[in-house]
Amino acid sequence: MTQILEPARAIDVIVETDVLVVGAGPGGLAAALACARAGVRTVLLERYGCLGGNITQVGVEGFAWYRHEQTVDSEGIGPEFEARARAMGAAMPEPQSLSHALDAEMFKHVGDVMAQEAGVQVMLHRLCVAPIMDGPVIRGVIVESKAGREAILAKRVIDGTGDADIAHRAGAPTHKTPKEAMMAASVMFSMSGVNPQRFMEAVRADPQTYADWRGNGEWSIETTGKEDDMFSPFLRKPFRKAAEAGLLPGALSTIAGTWGAVSDQGDLTYLNLISLPACDGTDPDDLTAGEIEGRRQAVHAIAALKAFMPGCEDAKLRNFGMTLGVRDTRKIDAAYNLTAEDVRGQGRFEDSIGIFPEFIDGYGLLILPTTGRYFQVPYRSMLPKGVENLLVAGRSIGGDRTSHAAVRNMMCCAVSGQGAGVAAALSVKTGRGFSELDLAAVQAELVRQGARVW
Repeated sequence: MTQILEPARAIDVIVETDVLVVGAGPGGLAAALACARAGVRTVLLERYGCLGGNITQVGVEGFAWYRHEQTVDSEGIGPEFEARARAMGAAMPEPQSLSHALDAEMFKHVGDVMAQEAGVQVMLHRLCVAPIMDGPVIRGVIVESKAGREAILAKRVIDGTGDADIAHRAGAPTHKTPKEAMMAASVMFSMSGVNPQRFMEAVRADPQTYADWRGNGEWSIETTGKEDDMFSPFLRKPFRKAAEAGLLPGALSTIAGTWGAVSDQGDLTYLNLISLPACDGTDPDDLTAGEIEGRRQAVHAIAALKAFMPGCEDAKLRNFGMTLGVRDTRKIDAAYNLTAEDVRGQGRFEDSIGIFPEFIDGYGLLILPTTGRYFQVPYRSMLPKGVENLLVAGRSIGGDRTSHAAVRNMMCCAVSGQGAGVAAALSVKTGRGFSELDLAAVQAELVRQGARVW
């Protein structure tokens, strides 16, 4: 490969802060809020023009769709996202659970308000391109934007990128599932002009269950059995009819998936119908191909719904997500890596920073939390090896495949984010490194902030 030498240059330091959070998805936003609420200067850096990550940029509106009557759910900032969205008119009842679907567009404003109330300094439209290292110690990051190349210095850094970008570039060991075995990426989209009465009459006349997910390529799953008869907002029959009628190309026979909510105004939201296997979210070429192919398939899916789903006859595309929904890229090799037994066997840890119900969704496995079981998220799973002053929050915390299928979910990302934010704040206040913290003090502050640790 041909290479060039980039000339050395002086870079302006535009901000110095106590804690820098990179990435403003559910994990990063929760981290920044928790850190600021614990009383330290906090900067939240985001490459796009809004906070919320998977919620606002991808359009994943089902924030707690796993919640049922017997669910013992997380507490703290994650449920606060849902509660604030409801209070600000940015949520509506979700059809398959005891939860509310978030309005992806309005949640952009909800995130702004929450960050401003907490005193977080938000910096949008800046892409982190490199960590600033002093040996094994991270001191900040280099960013690129319309303003050029700039530096941000911080006493502590939280990697909320979802892809462990900061940890990886800082030299921490990370790993990825082989591309061909990764969970598929998705293009999310919504439609408008749906007749909600006709649509819901058709759903009630032929209710789908989680057992119906089986036998359809990317949507083929294994359950524990207790999920099989539960209602699921699942769509496959319209696409089979469209394929039989020649409306879908033969190669698109696996289009199927779920819808999120249908409003009285005729918006059918969070259509999660397009699966893109072997798409590595850390490869820009894969992302480019996935965006284009995903939109192509979504347009075919809309045509199929208009032809074969009652209520969709006069509907049209409302919007695509701003970017692909990526479920599976880098994970850190942490001080402790979660296991399948931890998330399926109610793992308990002395360094717990929060709980998450026994909800596992990925790699062909679906377990819904209907029996009150839950596991604890250990602080050590956020602590990367080989780099000091850095914590990782969100879906790239340490663990195996099955544990990733649990902790990748947005509510659990908020759990690890809140834990990382509190830990970072106390690390600054006490002058102790992340591996030397008084975890009882971290847990006490988390409880003060409304989190459930045990």
